Amino acid sequence: MNRDNQIIKINQKDIEFSILGEGEPILNLHGGHSNSNEEFGYESLITSGYQIITPSRPGYGRTSKEWNNLDQASQAYQAIINHLNLHKVHVIAVSAGGPSGIHFTSTYPELVQSLTLQSAVTKTWLTPKNFLFHMAKLMFNPVTEKFTWALTRRMNNWFPNFMFKQIAPSFTTLKKKELYSQILPTDVDEIRNMNNRYRSNHGFMLDLELPNQMKLDNLHNIKAPTLIIHSSNDGSVPLDHPLFAHQNITNSRLETIDTWGHLIWIGEGSEEAHQLQVDFLKENSLNTLSQKN
Repeated sequence: MNRDNQIIKINQKDIEFSILGEGEPILNLHGGHSNSNEEFGYESLITSGYQIITPSRPGYGRTSKEWNNLDQASQAYQAIINHLNLHKVHVIAVSAGGPSGIHFTSTYPELVQSLTLQSAVTKTWLTPKNFLFHMAKLMFNPVTEKFTWALTRRMNNWFPNFMFKQIAPSFTTLKKKELYSQILPTDVDEIRNMNNRYRSNHGFMLDLELPNQMKLDNLHNIKAPTLIIHSSNDGSVPLDHPLFAHQNITNSRLETIDTWGHLIWIGEGSEEAHQLQVDFLKENSLNTLSQKN
């Protein structure tokens, strides 16, 4: 896949983004530890005729950490859309990118044709009451994250099967026997590639704070057609998140699918996630809107 990587500067702050493919534009707001080089779910969208614009969210990649709250982050995404002379985009918000997608869609409804929440955080997530919150603060803060990911990548490339067995259970509620029955042979390479492109920089520390900045009105104010896709076996973002979004976004549809966990784009059942996404985008096409007008 041939990416066009760009950096623009707004108010003396950098925003990095990539563009991939041609067709109706999708603004993809990636999950935690990722950046503008994200790949999960992209192939089916590109082959279906969509263009994917992926910003490195604040604190990730080469995007400034100074876009450090939801209001400023939404302004950064608006700046990208204006820079590219686009009138409307589809928004896909993934995992820890959920609050950003919800806030942007609520704040700039005139720019959003549709919203999809994939395995998305939609409300308060990890808090100081959670053990994982403190582990994240220890392993993925700006000082330690480079060592965490360097060690992960080295082990990952030397012992991919071993690392898969260590990492996969953290994404699922399934027991090991059930988990391994739903894994495809390509999943080990998918996880290896994921680990090789991930860094936390300052971004994941921001991600721990952003859900707390959301207001219920951010969900209530969403007018765009919304698809919520979540695995029934997600071990990273509990099922109360998609249910909460569905209950509070008027024009929403919830699809719970039987993949092996949080990473709905891989493993058995992932083809359903891809098909649901493409069908939803076609149902809410920008071209259909133009014909109606």
